[in-house]
Amino acid sequence: MVYEKNWVKAWLGFGLVWFLGAIALAPSNKFYQQGLVLFLWVPMLLLAWPARRVLVEAWRRQPAMWVSIVLLMVWGLISLAWTSAEDAGREAKRLLYIFVFLLAFPMLAQAGAARVRHLLQAGSAMLAFAAFVSIVHFYGLQGEPLNARLTGIGGISHPILGAYVVAAAALLLLYQMPRQRLARAGWLLALACMGAFVVLSQSRGAVLSLLFTLLLAPLWCRDRHSRVIAVMAIVSIGLAIFAMYDLLTARGVSYRPQIFEVVLSMIDAHPWGGLGLGSSYRVSVAGLQFDHSHNMFTHVALELGLPGMLLWAVVWLFALGEIVRARHTSMGKILLGLWVFSTMAMQFDAASLTATPRAEWFVSWLPVALVMLLPWMRAENDACGKISGST
Repeated sequence: MVYEKNWVKAWLGFGLVWFLGAIALAPSNKFYQQGLVLFLWVPMLLLAWPARRVLVEAWRRQPAMWVSIVLLMVWGLISLAWTSAEDAGREAKRLLYIFVFLLAFPMLAQAGAARVRHLLQAGSAMLAFAAFVSIVHFYGLQGEPLNARLTGIGGISHPILGAYVVAAAALLLLYQMPRQRLARAGWLLALACMGAFVVLSQSRGAVLSLLFTLLLAPLWCRDRHSRVIAVMAIVSIGLAIFAMYDLLTARGVSYRPQIFEVVLSMIDAHPWGGLGLGSSYRVSVAGLQFDHSHNMFTHVALELGLPGMLLWAVVWLFALGEIVRARHTSMGKILLGLWVFSTMAMQFDAASLTATPRAEWFVSWLPVALVMLLPWMRAENDACGKISGST
């Protein structure tokens, strides 16, 4: 089969690494998007027919996930009938991009669990390097004071969204500690850079989401490694809060309760159909204008109405169900942490579900896409267990 060729696996694998790392390291967002088209969408479209058996198998193994995703996208297409978006065709094309992106992951699973983990490590390492470069550039080359809010490079330039991207990548790396001493030193350095980036961004949502996840991780990891990380997280975050308390509390709650109250009234004005896919809106609070609701679920409700929000919640909960089924595998444990982190992140800031690939995808479509790997990871893990049990 053509999808079993090494060059095909390498092509798609590079696409995954590009998605993770190039968001920060690509010279421009346009170049990043073009790379995704070349390295993910094009090979997936070329493989769709030759690899139809894999895609049918993916649907058979996770029918609830795929049906809920398709229903969400169909509802999004229906909402284009009343959207105020300037280009309805572009909004429809973005849904196609999301669907093809998700289809790529059952194909990536054919490379095996070890290879996928290595790809995630490579992409996360690229973001660790980007975090290091961002810190050096901002505080070293630009000469900004240490109490200034860090602005990263490339697609992680937004202090809040950039912190979520780096924190999500840190979780993909955190529970995959290398065995070799030299590799372990690089692993520790990468995590240190990523942790420093998240703290220096002064994004309280990212810090709280990450801390909450690290504290809960021993419940499903159940090993010494996760417990040590939890203790270190408490100490590190405690020291960071002590050192930066005034900076972290100066902004108060950033109008989040008021924004939520106003958004609820906006949803009530269009509860069933919403404003339509891709519609822009403004949230007016205390004389200020916000261009989104600072909450993923209320944002989806504004665009797609309560049915759209319910469908997204169903997708998200089915993803959790698949992760729980695979909780005995290493990938399942990693994804459970990413799911918890992303769920927390959605409550604070992330509010872009159907736009082109960007920072928000790291806490929305990336976790869903990685869940598509799990049936094959479970099967591979069970097969290894049977072999070891028979010997």
